[in-house]
Amino acid sequence: MVTKRTSAALVLAGVVLFVGMVVVSAATAPTIGATRSDADRSNETVRTLVGSQGGGPGLHEYGSVYLLENEEVAWRLADADSYFDVTMLDNGSVLAGFMDSGYTDCGPYDSPCTHTGFRVIEPGENPEVVTEFSFPVRTRENSEIHDVELLPSGEFLVTDMEYERIMTVRGGEITWQWNASSFYTDGPTDPTTEDWLHINDVDRIGEDRYLVSVRNANQLVIVERGAGVVDVVNADPNPEDGRVGDPSVLRRQHNPQWLGENTILVADSENGRVVEIHRGDDGEWNVAWELTQAEGIEFFWPRDADRLENGNTLITDSANQRIVEVNESGAAVWSVQTRFIPYEAERLPEGETVGGEPYTDGASGSIGGVSDGVPGVSFFLQVLRTSMPLPFWVAEIHLVVTLVSLGLVFAGLGTAGKSTLKNRRRG
Repeated sequence: MVTKRTSAALVLAGVVLFVGMVVVSAATAPTIGATRSDADRSNETVRTLVGSQGGGPGLHEYGSVYLLENEEVAWRLADADSYFDVTMLDNGSVLAGFMDSGYTDCGPYDSPCTHTGFRVIEPGENPEVVTEFSFPVRTRENSEIHDVELLPSGEFLVTDMEYERIMTVRGGEITWQWNASSFYTDGPTDPTTEDWLHINDVDRIGEDRYLVSVRNANQLVIVERGAGVVDVVNADPNPEDGRVGDPSVLRRQHNPQWLGENTILVADSENGRVVEIHRGDDGEWNVAWELTQAEGIEFFWPRDADRLENGNTLITDSANQRIVEVNESGAAVWSVQTRFIPYEAERLPEGETVGGEPYTDGASGSIGGVSDGVPGVSFFLQVLRTSMPLPFWVAEIHLVVTLVSLGLVFAGLGTAGKSTLKNRRRG
């Protein structure tokens, strides 16, 4: 009898602990998507273009491009495994990087296969793809084209993680390319076989001059046509050991925005923050402004930050499934909860600009602090967040409590099972 009571008590304690944690956490969690505090916007329609990577295993399901008018979806195209960077062109069409499966034109790979590339989309009530450039890739994982933009020459400027390069495309043909292996010389013979550098963004910042995000190196490089790399942001002081920048400055970053000479805004993804970095007189890049949270919620894998014409910053907080606009003090002035994992967002009509208002005028500013997380548990939480829908308030402590709850339940069930087996043997 004592054993049965002990077993029941353990199971009950585990259930009560878990249910209590969920109820209390959900009831006390801040609200996402309720912020709209700019008085000047009372009669304004806020238009935001979103590229959604999607959800599911590897975030390669339910990809879409959509337009938000205020907090409502005006139109959505959901016809690919994943969409990434999005840009509204001058003619109103939308340019988007994408990845999709089910192709039969597979080159060296078995059919059906996966393609990556970019699409031009005609938006509206029934949006449709009008142009596509794509090619087959070895795997759906870490092989995508994340960024594309239209150059004044009429060429499309593209990043390519499959072959670790940037390139320009016109009429479906590659007209120029820069291979990262010309600068990062310690890579594999075949870059398609591993996630080597993960080049994920490129922006034109001048005539034949491009800012490139090399995610896995924690670096940004400036590439010029005909010259190659002419500058490195967060350079490695010992490049002979492999070019990897200081992770306290940038760590697996996304979508840098060139605000001006010696000033860059970056989504510092793996550090869970948005930073504005400035180059000092000594030539070193340092964090001049950082933001780690908004609406009382810490950022989780932010992957885009745009300085807007009004001086605010639009942030795509990917794993929290939200887009939030903040002012220089870090206060949220607009936010929205998104469906699935957003990759990038642009405020219309300006989109992501080259050049923008810097914060702090070179002084150091910080709002919030970077959380160190819990080794192992933090990594597992990120895997869960990026592979299945979870409430935004789920943190490391919730995983620990869940494990304790499961431990109590299984201990109770185990005790009951042993007792039953023992009684059967006696009988």
